[in-house]
Amino acid sequence: MTREEFIKEVTDGILPPPQYFPKNAMMNKNGYDSIDEVIQKGNTPLQVEEVKRLMQDGALVLDVRTQEEYIKGAVPNSLFIGLNGTFAMWVGALIENINQPIVLVVPEGKEEETVTRLARVGYDNCVGYLDGGIQAWIAAGEPVETIESVTAESIADKMDSLPVLDVRKPGEYAAEHLEHAEHVALDFMLDDLGDLKPNNPYYVHCAGGYRSVI
Repeated sequence: MTREEFIKEVTDGILPPPQYFPKNAMMNKNGYDSIDEVIQKGNTPLQVEEVKRLMQDGALVLDVRTQEEYIKGAVPNSLFIGLNGTFAMWVGALIENINQPIVLVVPEGKEEETVTRLARVGYDNCVGYLDGGIQAWIAAGEPVETIESVTAESIADKMDSLPVLDVRKPGEYAAEHLEHAEHVALDFMLDDLGDLKPNNPYYVHCAGGYRSVI
């Protein structure tokens, strides 16, 4: 085996590094905020009206509950990346601006952990969390978004006509996939959003339900 053949063999199927890697390298070179200051800022309870104002100013609402909780009711336009999955990797892949102001919807008692885990991958601009969680949002009369969860059996006879998105990795899709599914890997979703119709309903699937909710 030649050197070139060996390199091709061991690198075949390896995905590009997450988009935040070079940004982290720059932070390591130029310096970053004190972790104590980052945690103190991110561990600030915010009332519903404060969250709404921050959203209007460009803050991202990041919901880190489980996917089962998220689909039952979430802040509109929030992003789900659950703490119970590969949290850091998906944060780095899907939140392009490493300085993005972030407001958390987080299980009680998990606030500091979440801020710390964000900071570990360079996301230091968490500005607080929704005090009282999604229940406080609902109690204030604010709308929520939901996602319907369906079983394979319930849609089996309609698969030929349903718009199904498979968001697994390329290797998973290549190994086996639904016959009529469109492959849009979550890793590269930001690059492929222009190919999707924003007003059309889609049936999204992965391997276990975590990635499809993202």
